Amino acid sequence: MVMELIIVLVAIIAAFILYKVLKSIKNMVVNTVLGIVILLVAKFVLGINIAFTWVTILVCALAGVVGALLLVLLAYLGITF
Repeated sequence: MVMELIIVLVAIIAAFILYKVLKSIKNMVVNTVLGIVILLVAKFVLGINIAFTWVTILVCALAGVVGALLLVLLAYLGITF
């Protein structure tokens, strides 16, 4: 009986941790996709010349929307790309 209760408690804790991890991953993916969409809009609609390199994608993956806006600002000012 005690062993079954321990297994149930471990399963509940594992489910809670998995929920928290997946929730944060979902938020990161949404933020990354929005950042890349901002870069695409800046490139094709606004005509800003932004090169899509692994560094650009990495900045969007880590910083999301804020990183994309920073890259757009830097490209607009002619500092990068």
